[in-house]
Amino acid sequence: MMLRECTHLKAEDIAALAKLLQATVEAGASVGFLAPLEEGEARAYWQAVGGALGGPALRCWVAEMDGQPVGSVQLAPCLRANGRHRAEIQKLMVHPAHRRAGIAAGLMQAAEDAAHAQGCTLLVLDTEAGSPAERFYRHLGWEAAGDIPDYALTPDGQLLTTRYFYKRLGRR
Repeated sequence: MMLRECTHLKAEDIAALAKLLQATVEAGASVGFLAPLEEGEARAYWQAVGGALGGPALRCWVAEMDGQPVGSVQLAPCLRANGRHRAEIQKLMVHPAHRRAGIAAGLMQAAEDAAHAQGCTLLVLDTEAGSPAERFYRHLGWEAAGDIPDYALTPDGQLLTTRYFYKRLGRR
């Protein structure tokens, strides 16, 4: 597996990442989309991500095997003066065929290291309460901050409780 930070996305990157997103949603991951996720919607999402890369508001890492993306994560630093010490982890996804192989942990470590290097001392994220992702984040040392009931829909349209997490990073 190779991890790389993306500073821009080419057309072929967008197409491959759209397939990763579609597979992730189809497998039931709650990453902000409903199933079935059309290819055009998935491509539009990644085009928007690509447009934000290279600026201060968003960073993205992709895990690849045999030249194809099998996972991705994003880091969104807070740009407001009173929040520059924190960033949000967004859209961690691993292709269903490649789960439980350390890919998600590698992606999270890359994002955490980058956040720490740019001076962040606090990371936040949210995920579906009671999900395998929640157990994964707890295993990585994340602390639960609280729940919001009926916050979002699962890919199949069911309301779910979202659990917010935080992780303190060492000061630089």
